[in-house]
Amino acid sequence: MDWDKLRIFHSVADAGSLTHAGETLHLSQSAVSRQIRALEESLNVTLFHRHARGLILTEQGELLFDATNAMVKRLDAAAARIRDSEDEVFGELRITTTTGFGTLWLAPRLTSLYRKYPALKIDLMLEERVLDLPMREADVAIRMKEPSQADLIRKRLMNIRMRLYASADYLAEHGTPQRMEDFSQHRLICQHAGAPQVAAGALLVQELMSHDIPSMLTVNNYFGVLQGVLNNLGIGVLPDYNAVAFPNLVRVLPDVESGDVPVFLAYPEELRHSKRVAAFREFVTEEIFNYRKSQQG
Repeated sequence: MDWDKLRIFHSVADAGSLTHAGETLHLSQSAVSRQIRALEESLNVTLFHRHARGLILTEQGELLFDATNAMVKRLDAAAARIRDSEDEVFGELRITTTTGFGTLWLAPRLTSLYRKYPALKIDLMLEERVLDLPMREADVAIRMKEPSQADLIRKRLMNIRMRLYASADYLAEHGTPQRMEDFSQHRLICQHAGAPQVAAGALLVQELMSHDIPSMLTVNNYFGVLQGVLNNLGIGVLPDYNAVAFPNLVRVLPDVESGDVPVFLAYPEELRHSKRVAAFREFVTEEIFNYRKSQQG
């Protein structure tokens, strides 16, 4: 198969449109169409169904797209390793973690990393879905449980716990609960027990929901829970690191908390010698050390 035609096919399949692919490839729509038609003729198959909303891959097209997708990721990995042969730390580093941890803990601390490596380009992907590191959906992951995938280097960073917090203004207006039964006078803000979240957090939410709590607000990530708490909507289930970042939060019912939630740093074995990954690993390790000191303080 012609490599150039495969490159054009991959761009069209990824964009779902001849026009958009042409813009990316700096080719005319007719030139892209000719290459796709030539590829289909050489394989004697139809790769796309034409649809009013764009192009849809056929079954054979899906098979070829899976192959070109793997090729592109391997090429990206090779390019990353070539770039990392230089002494200077620069280029793109794709980091994935949860919305809550990435927004509330990681992003505010990136200033020191950029200060040390100003040529670094970070693509921060915040979502609850676990991205596939060996398939290079991301370079580095920070996860709230130990990764199960093979061929990953992993480092345990710290433990966190889920606890109950409220704003001082909310408690001044509604009072501070002294026991779980007092929640009949309060609103609970949390992630839904069935939503993707850390297992220990889900168990704590299930336990809280077993009590008679008349008013609730559920959000699909901890950043949303925090916004509800800061805006005096109720008492929220939040990771303990928020107490350091938001000292105006007041812990409620100190005896109520989840078990330990381990936080792991992970990256593919093939990036073991990556200078960008090493720079990020050192940065996170130092920030964790400072965070622990602040907790002890």
